[in-house]
Amino acid sequence: MSPTLDVVVPVYNGWDLTASCLEHLSLQTLPHDAIVCDNGSTDDTPARVRATFPEVRVVELGANLGFAAACNRGVGSGRGEIIVLLNNDVVRRPDFLERLVAPFGDDESIGSVAALLLKPGEERIESFGVAADPTLAGFPRLRGAPAREAQTTEPVLVGPSGAAAAFRRRAWEAVGGLDEGVVSYGEDVDLALRLRAAGWASAAAADAVAIHIGSASAVTRSAWQRYQGGFARGYFLRRYGVLRSGVAVRAAATEAIVVFADSLIFSRDLAALRGRIAGWRAADDRPRNPRPPEEAIDARITFWKSLRLRFRVFTEREPGGSCT
Repeated sequence: MSPTLDVVVPVYNGWDLTASCLEHLSLQTLPHDAIVCDNGSTDDTPARVRATFPEVRVVELGANLGFAAACNRGVGSGRGEIIVLLNNDVVRRPDFLERLVAPFGDDESIGSVAALLLKPGEERIESFGVAADPTLAGFPRLRGAPAREAQTTEPVLVGPSGAAAAFRRRAWEAVGGLDEGVVSYGEDVDLALRLRAAGWASAAAADAVAIHIGSASAVTRSAWQRYQGGFARGYFLRRYGVLRSGVAVRAAATEAIVVFADSLIFSRDLAALRGRIAGWRAADDRPRNPRPPEEAIDARITFWKSLRLRFRVFTEREPGGSCT
């Protein structure tokens, strides 16, 4: 028997994208329960979902509480054995869900599965899960690589990207879901690290293909985005005790270079620095997370390679991606 499946779609406005997302979900070959968790939309999204897609469950938060909170509330409202998180700007093939959850049936130790997200045009990879360097900075795995290279095992997969991810509910609940201490950025990498630390494996489903529309438009990253990215980085640096570990010097040097470049060359403001300071302070009373096993970290992401990946955020001018 196939496991029961909940598909959680966190949304904030963007009704056209949400409608398209739900229409594509209705065409999936695998039965599932769809849950839209609304983060206080002002475009009447909850009422529109109920009127147009009555089979979809709607969870209303009443305010924008952030990605992690929306996902956690949506997951908590369901009972499916498998959980799929899905951004509303991800367009899927009809067999997407079927192929995404297939690895769970092969190995009970698998706690999460990454989908292959392509950029519009389907020639380049937007991400195939996430990877982490020794300082636990996360990066979209294989971003920009040709789609034909999706089968490569490098860099090391730590877990799925939050834009399209599957989780075994037992694994999700064992580690407490997404960390709501951050509003945006880094939650998926942190969850992947905690799952690996708890002994769960992750798999990559190269035949679970979707197109991430959000990567189509190049936009200037706002001060809010830079602040939140910095907040997440400072928060998780402290929660994992990175600056008290053997990679402290590398981590401190990397953050100093990134903040310096952002404040004086690229964005010319202190949003990223202020975010890091605030995130570090916010993690003061939080317990330290266990470090994941070494096989989950890609030691081949050197100091210089890590910097190149971090600076790609500036040069590509795309929201999301690695922390800044």
